[in-house]
Amino acid sequence: MKVNKVEGSLSVVKKNVPFKLTETEMELPAELVALFDLYPENTRRPVNKTIFRNEYFKLTYNMNTKDLDVFSRGDIVYSAIPYDTARNYIQHAAIQYLLHPEETREYLNMHKNNLETYIKLSIFQITHKRVNKNSIKFKQAYNAIFQNPLFEIQILGRLLQHDETGPLSANLAGKFLFSENVNTGISEYVYEYLRFVVQLTTTLPITTDGKKVEILKSNLLEKTFAYNRNEKKFLTYQSDINPELILMNQEEKISLERSVIVEKQPLDLRNKPILRSESGKEIAELKKNYIPHSVHPKYTEKYFEKVIPKENTNLLNVVSDIHSLDGKFPFVNKSFNILVGDISNSQVTNEDIKGIYVIGNHELLDILPRNRKVMKNKNFKPFLNTPWFENFLENPDESWYMLPVGDHSFYEVVKFELEKRFPQMSILNNTHVVHDGIRYIGLTIPVALVKRKKEQQQYILKYLNKLLENDYDTPTIIISHAPLFNELSMLSTKSRAYNKDYNCIEPKIEKLFKEYNIIGAIHGHHHIPASAGRSKIVKFGDRELFVVCSIYSSINTGFELMELINPQHSN
Repeated sequence: MKVNKVEGSLSVVKKNVPFKLTETEMELPAELVALFDLYPENTRRPVNKTIFRNEYFKLTYNMNTKDLDVFSRGDIVYSAIPYDTARNYIQHAAIQYLLHPEETREYLNMHKNNLETYIKLSIFQITHKRVNKNSIKFKQAYNAIFQNPLFEIQILGRLLQHDETGPLSANLAGKFLFSENVNTGISEYVYEYLRFVVQLTTTLPITTDGKKVEILKSNLLEKTFAYNRNEKKFLTYQSDINPELILMNQEEKISLERSVIVEKQPLDLRNKPILRSESGKEIAELKKNYIPHSVHPKYTEKYFEKVIPKENTNLLNVVSDIHSLDGKFPFVNKSFNILVGDISNSQVTNEDIKGIYVIGNHELLDILPRNRKVMKNKNFKPFLNTPWFENFLENPDESWYMLPVGDHSFYEVVKFELEKRFPQMSILNNTHVVHDGIRYIGLTIPVALVKRKKEQQQYILKYLNKLLENDYDTPTIIISHAPLFNELSMLSTKSRAYNKDYNCIEPKIEKLFKEYNIIGAIHGHHHIPASAGRSKIVKFGDRELFVVCSIYSSINTGFELMELINPQHSN
């Protein structure tokens, strides 16, 4: 591979280079490592190495986590809307808009009623007047979405966020009205982001779906976003991009194998991006003086249709953190379910669902009788005079750190109550089951006890030794509500919830992972959105393991674990 450094980008001539992954499939090919030398900043950055960059974005490789990521280079502003959390959703929508224009329009049509509701609310927020669908103002606002591809991409991203996290309420006008959106800088950001990823994927063996960035592999067939169809959702140099979308400048077309084009519009599609170097003070003041006015989704859901199907067909369906508030189980799966805790906040009962269930921290509250006097019965009486339980009853949100480690009689009471509500589920309180040749060990870890990690890891070691039963061959998956420790967690180091001290300090645990056929770990608890990825591969105990965290949302009713289990592991 011949690499020539060019101002703002790279020009690469590929000559039948076999981009073969290393044995771990987590390290960069030598061809990409060679690019480190092209960027002087890499000499003073031992961790995050630049591989590719242009004026506004860069691709970096984290030497510690082995992750590839696309970052803005700091000057371009994603959105002038304070606390706008949709960037990853909009980037994902941008890629899918290029790859699957018909499916994305179908998705928007499915949400027509919800989109109309958002537009009416947006108009009300700026005019304080109610409008109906027949008004000229409403029709103009609705039609503007489909006259501008960069704005349509944003709407697609907002609806993806809606389906995953619940209805939006803050700053709706800037998000759903083109007349207000032109001042946010988001269209300009989307333009530059797409320009970069097209340059990137055309130039290097890199692929992205707008969320994940990976080394190009041959088997990129995955579920299309929001659908159960097997189609490619990753942008690569082989992608068949809709030729009617032109987002690239004419001179850039010459240097790329193919380009993304946006059709000429009556309205100017984009201006210069908003830059922090020019507008940073104004944006900081806007954020500083911003008065939050968002509404919790549970109060606004009644105004919106639920569009995503309630039933999924996953064979091994992993889901956690449903937190049902209405006494109902929100989805249907007739196969084998792995419920990873925090399923109910309203004493849900489900007699049909099958599979396994581990205990989360919200189960501890949910199994308590609504009439506290009843707790003097034989099940709860042993705990009534203990300090941790009294504090837990009085102020649970301030008492999680006081919970006993998982080897405690209280959790057997929780298991007993859950078995009555979910009669076809195996409640795994430090026990295991074998299903289709896979051993599932369920450890009770309701919360991450960071300051008591030595005690907790001694408990983990005790039960792993007990439940593995000197069976070194059966493929095994370990499930717990809170992650076992950082090494087997989906939580990003950038998250506010991340604590570097929640690491594995017990070498005998790592030794067990080396000796036994442990293939993966599953957890919940941290409410990691699907847009951040539901699984990853990590190295622990000298073996590669998958880690899964799949929280519930109306768009995500479960993760198909079969995607990660090698066929040779199951019967």
